Amino acid sequence: MNNILFIKSSLNGEQGNSTILAQELVANLSVNSEVKVVERDLAEQGLEHLTQIEMAAWMTPANERNSAQVKLTHISDSLIEELTTSDTLVIAMPMYNYGVPSTFKAWVDRVARAGVTFRYTENGPVGLLKNKKVVIVAARGGIHAGTVSDSQTQYLTSFFNFLGLDDITFIYAEGLNMPGNEERYAAAQAEIKNYSL
Repeated sequence: MNNILFIKSSLNGEQGNSTILAQELVANLSVNSEVKVVERDLAEQGLEHLTQIEMAAWMTPANERNSAQVKLTHISDSLIEELTTSDTLVIAMPMYNYGVPSTFKAWVDRVARAGVTFRYTENGPVGLLKNKKVVIVAARGGIHAGTVSDSQTQYLTSFFNFLGLDDITFIYAEGLNMPGNEERYAAAQAEIKNYSL
């Protein structure tokens, strides 16, 4: 059994190109192997920006938290639980203004917790998550992969490496708002069809 955490972040919901393509990947993986899928739609959930109050709740000993702090800590705890119990992460990633959606950054800020998913050592931070695959389906209106305008690839690679995950695959669907988009979309679909765990 492979536990898949499917993270969606498109403001266009089920109509977003990243969502549609990543859903095809999840469906294909479900046909070729036994999987259990947990979906997390960050845009639909409306995950708010991290605040100092919420972060302070994490740092308060569990037996000293008030009811508000317990509720705030539960947000991060539940997201981390989904992440740590997964074997594979499938991430539907649109590009907005050369970056990741702000809701995805809000997720990042809650799953990167010192002492939980990484720890500090005298040689720098060390990720505490291991043995997980990360597959990022990146849908973009323009063409950015391999150029200086592709801030997503390095950011996402660095972030997941920070947590201890280095088995990362990117599937790009680019130029979707440009002439010839049908061919590029079909090429991404072919890559998705050929991907296996």
